[in-house]
Amino acid sequence: MKPAVKVQVHREAGASDLTLPAYQTAGAAGMDLVSAEAQDVVLCPGDIRLVSTGIRISLPQGYEAQVRPRSGLALKHGITLLNSPGTIDCDYRGLISVILINHGRQNFVVTRGMRVAQIIFAEVARAEWVETTELDSTARAAGGFGHTGH
Repeated sequence: MKPAVKVQVHREAGASDLTLPAYQTAGAAGMDLVSAEAQDVVLCPGDIRLVSTGIRISLPQGYEAQVRPRSGLALKHGITLLNSPGTIDCDYRGLISVILINHGRQNFVVTRGMRVAQIIFAEVARAEWVETTELDSTARAAGGFGHTGH
């Protein structure tokens, strides 16, 4: 396993009582992000709300953070993230917030400190376009959107 990436984290004013993102098991790929909202956030079916995590981060050059849904919230309550995965670039220093949506049939209450999403860190490969008049051929070719019958 690679050594841990050092990520600076800054808690917003009023978020010192909240836990920092943490891995819940030794094999977990993502750290859980918690709600830093001072008041409960009620998500009615179909509602979309921006929920603060109360933290800002500084990533090393060459890394990104991906914000992803929590599977338990999705399965049990229909709660997920709209832009998933959400990307946090290495030069972003703003507040990390998550865009929650309720796809469930009942109201869902987000409480302060509730685990609402997860954050994963990944290396980023930069691309350079090489324009060409023809691409190499493959067995798949241009087949897509269910072309394999699955």
